[in-house]
Amino acid sequence: MDEIKEVSLEMREYIISSGAETLNWCMQCGLCTNLCPYRQVPGELSEVFNIRKMQRQGQLGLEGFDDESVLFACVTCGMCQSNCPRSVEIIKNVRSMRNTIVGAGILPGHLRPVAGSLHANGNPWTGPSEKRADWLEGLNVPAFSEDTEYLLYVCCTSCFDTRSQKIAKSVVKLLQKAGVSFGVLTGEEKCCGETIRKIGDEELFTKLAESNINLFNGKGVKKIITTSPHCLYAFKEDYPELGGEYEVMHYAELLSSLLKDGKLSLPGELAKKVTFHDPCYLGRHNLVYDAPRELLQAVPGVEFVELDRAKNKSLCCSGGGGRIWAEVPFGERFGELRINDAVKQSADVIVTACPYCITMLDDACAGLGKGDVLKVMEMSEFLCESIEK
Repeated sequence: MDEIKEVSLEMREYIISSGAETLNWCMQCGLCTNLCPYRQVPGELSEVFNIRKMQRQGQLGLEGFDDESVLFACVTCGMCQSNCPRSVEIIKNVRSMRNTIVGAGILPGHLRPVAGSLHANGNPWTGPSEKRADWLEGLNVPAFSEDTEYLLYVCCTSCFDTRSQKIAKSVVKLLQKAGVSFGVLTGEEKCCGETIRKIGDEELFTKLAESNINLFNGKGVKKIITTSPHCLYAFKEDYPELGGEYEVMHYAELLSSLLKDGKLSLPGELAKKVTFHDPCYLGRHNLVYDAPRELLQAVPGVEFVELDRAKNKSLCCSGGGGRIWAEVPFGERFGELRINDAVKQSADVIVTACPYCITMLDDACAGLGKGDVLKVMEMSEFLCESIEK
């Protein structure tokens, strides 16, 4: 006989007051669980993670919703939310449930170093803050001033991870090639805070965001280019709540516009069969689908093919919601499905436009031993090959 669990109306109201205003809209239809990417992979976590059940436990204040192995498993991909017939803000509800736990000082072990580094260094990768701008060495990039049109904000991953630094450098080359007026404040910036807010640490997010907003406003920033869709989301959706109002775009959006205006050319032929993995935070969260495809198809020689699961049906890489720091056994990773999707299409290259996706797809490709038939590339790197050829 199942153990009887206690209903706590106080806990339910606390979750709702933490931001889960739509929690009671859920009618338990189960569509969210059916669409969840965890249904596509085997493993212990797949068996226990049920987003519908989590919503119900939150509605009733039932003990069990706070099981950290389940509560912190959500990748915040948005597949459930974008298809919910009741328009329940499921990700916000999950964030609020996490907040009730994190606010009490409880954080999963693998996320404690992340929060600690954000407090101490302003980034989640334990990199010293004074080294945040080291990726700029050898590049002629000016500091942002009021005479500069755009601030280029480079995410923490591309500031500290050697592999991801190539993305930042490629974006710089493309912007310079197109004659864009831009500058950086990298050495003075903090993490955008998107992921730590999804993890549930509202206080730490506010600390990081207010630091950046004070910096941006003090420097006269009006327009921001991001290298990461996660930063794009934070600046567009989260920062206005705290007084940070900017015109924000992912670099793909700007480059696509410049291509149409004739200010960017991609002359070098790359005779490759290419497919594109839509990052959740570029696609479902920010509705940017066409710009990356327009850029890739503008490269001479490219044969573009779509993955079976593309655009708003794209399968998550599993890096969102703090899961980029989680250890997941081989055979249970969403990224492996994406690599197999690309191999199925006989693609030479799978391109994406997110530092998190690059990390997850690189690991999956190596784990599957597919590196001899498929190359994983960030879009800026692929486009740079065309302009440099």
